[in-house]
Amino acid sequence: MYNIKNLHPLKKPPRFVLRSSLLTHYFQNVPGPLRPSAAVHGGFVFLPLPFRPPRRGPVAAWRPWPQTAQMNVTDYAFGDSKKYEGSSEFVKLRYHMGPVLTTKITVHTIWYGKWERSQKKIIREFINSISAANSPHPSVAGWWRTVQLYTDQTGANISKTVRLGEEKNDRLYSHGKSLTRLSIQSVIKSAITARTRPLPINPRSGLYLLLTADDVYVQDFCTSVCGFHYFTFPSLVGYTLPYAWVGNSAKLCPGQCAYPFAVPAYIPNLKPFKSPNGDVGVDGMISVIGHEMAELTTNPLANAWYAGQDPSFPVEIADLCEGIYGTGGGGSYTGQVLDARDGATYNMNGIRRRFLVQWLWSHVLNYCTGPNALDH
Repeated sequence: MYNIKNLHPLKKPPRFVLRSSLLTHYFQNVPGPLRPSAAVHGGFVFLPLPFRPPRRGPVAAWRPWPQTAQMNVTDYAFGDSKKYEGSSEFVKLRYHMGPVLTTKITVHTIWYGKWERSQKKIIREFINSISAANSPHPSVAGWWRTVQLYTDQTGANISKTVRLGEEKNDRLYSHGKSLTRLSIQSVIKSAITARTRPLPINPRSGLYLLLTADDVYVQDFCTSVCGFHYFTFPSLVGYTLPYAWVGNSAKLCPGQCAYPFAVPAYIPNLKPFKSPNGDVGVDGMISVIGHEMAELTTNPLANAWYAGQDPSFPVEIADLCEGIYGTGGGGSYTGQVLDARDGATYNMNGIRRRFLVQWLWSHVLNYCTGPNALDH
């Protein structure tokens, strides 16, 4: 028996309630830095004052190109959470004719640093759950069905089959404990060219997932990224391979990258949610991994599905729904999620475990959605 609960960061009712129809025009015309965070539920817009989260969402994950002081036009168009009730008609997510992953997807994992066996099991089950059609509702497989709706120029859908491939352990930190964006690609090269048990090279349907342990720092980690995806450069690696990196933030910045299972020190009196698998760092990683996998399959070479005019800084299907985990989510409000008997917070079921994973943008519905949506 599980209870649905409305999660608000302040654990208090919002101070102001206004009809969303009155604020639609306002949200679309006020520049991003000045626009208030808003939570929308039941046709109303909630302005949770005085709390305001950081400009970049706590579990946000971005691409590996550097952030610039000059804002992209889509920052103004979509604001902080990039999704508000009644604003769906303003989102111009387009297909730019590039390839997507339509054949069976194989995830090859690189475990960089020291990982506990229990931590690996949590992440493996999340990936295996993507194709587990028999998981209880709401399920990870149901969440992936939004990704499956995206197609390439031939009309072929993204594959519903995602499976674990080979794994490579780098327990000795072969490239050190401080990695740059380019040295991330060097780690991947080492994994596919290793003398013993190299990872297979599969540019068409292979997805390479580099996971760094909690004592590894990656360029811009904790300050502007929790993870990113891109593709390897043939000049460095020898092949063009789609890859994603996600770091374990448990020691370095759990309040930024494992939120809401940890909270930043600058937000007083805010109680974190209980993580569903008992590991704050890894449970926080799960949503970032899901974010990156969804975007990597729909925009593997940065020329397929994205919004905005700048292909070097696209707004992708998970970016549009950052911080939204349930119905009514947006701004500083996570949305309606589930409360397990042990008090853990989650919004979808895997094969045997539960996870809290952000929603994704549906270009069919033209808004953010997930398997636990109350209107399904």
